Formats: sequence, structure tokens, C-alpha cells
Amino acid sequence: MKVALMMENSQAAKNPIILNELESVAKVHGHDVYNVGMDSENDHHLTYVHLGIMSGILLNAKAVDFVFSGCGTGQGAMMSLNAHPGVFCGYCIDPSDAFLFNQVNNGNALALPFAKGFGWGAELNARYIFEKALTGERGAGYPIERKEPQVRNAGILADLKSALAPESYVDSLKKLDQALVKVAVSGERFQQCLFEQGKDEAIKAYVKSLLAH
Repeated sequence: MKVALMMENSQAAKNPIILNELESVAKVHGHDVYNVGMDSENDHHLTYVHLGIMSGILLNAKAVDFVFSGCGTGQGAMMSLNAHPGVFCGYCIDPSDAFLFNQVNNGNALALPFAKGFGWGAELNARYIFEKALTGERGAGYPIERKEPQVRNAGILADLKSALAPESYVDSLKKLDQALVKVAVSGERFQQCLFEQGKDEAIKAYVKSLLAH
């Protein structure tokens, strides 16, 4: 599985800590990690609004399979990601949240609070979250006897979200402030992930045209 980590300006200084924990878990399970957000406070400035755009592009282009994002509280990132078609983002404070999201909701993104409650042992909590989010059979249900209605409801939600966004994703992106989108896609590591791993040529062409101006 291809996994993206993206962090914004307020928590960028913690990126090396979070990235280390994610890579430690991913390596064991054969997942590839792409650190596409800010990796320090000196990196190009991103907000949680940019993270939503970045997640929408990478997931809709099928450049990655799963996104870990977040901000100070995690709430802004979650709302920003869920604003985009094809993105199903949960809110994750502890490993049980990650386990239940994996088993019950089977979404493709999680938003973490990287400031709230980030104290002693925070790196361990992050590691255990990553372990629960990236292991086990996705959508297996919990408890297992609830699998059928849970799978059915997840499918209904996916259909509902698709129906509410009938345009192509590129058309949706073009309706946004293009300066905002350009900042979101301006990172070198983000571009490398999109252009090397992305499978949707229309999305890739749109981003390239935006960067050319």
C-alpha cells in the first residue's frame, strides 16, 4: 500500500518524529511512505486547507491508497479532507479509533491531533495508531456479526458522496481559487509522488498546467 503523510505549518516541527514512527510501521508491513507535506517550519507554508486539496488530488489520482494528515486539533484537517470527493477521512485520537475506522468505516484517510494531548509517550501513541490503521483486513467489521450492515452503510455513503459531486474532480478543482491550489501542489515531494505514482492523467495534466503559469 502507498501511504502519504502530510503536515501543516503549526505542527511541521514534529514531522521528523511522526515520519519516523510511520516509516517504522510501514517498513514491517511492506508499505511505501510519501512525506508530501511540510517537513520543518522552514518548508513551504501549508495550512489544513491545503492538506485537503493535496489529499483529494493524490487519492483521486490513485497516487496513494491512504493519507495520514492532521493539524493542532485534527478537526480542521478532517473537515478539509472530507470536503473533497473520493476522500473518506476519520478522526483519530488513539489506536482504538484507528482500529475501528479500519474495521468499520474502511475509509482512506485519518486526521490526527498533533498538538492536543501531544505529551509524554506521544510518539508511541502515533506508532500504535499507524499499526492499527495499516494492519488487519479492512472492512472486516466490529464486532464481526455487524459486518454486513457496516459494509452496506459504507457503500451507501460512498454512493451519496459521489452523487453530490457529479463533475470530474479536475472540474471541481478548477472552481477553487487557483492560487490556493497552486500553493497546495507546489511542494517538490508532493509533485514527485503525484507524477511518478499517479494513474489519472487528467489530474496530472491539470497540475502541470497550473504549475506552468
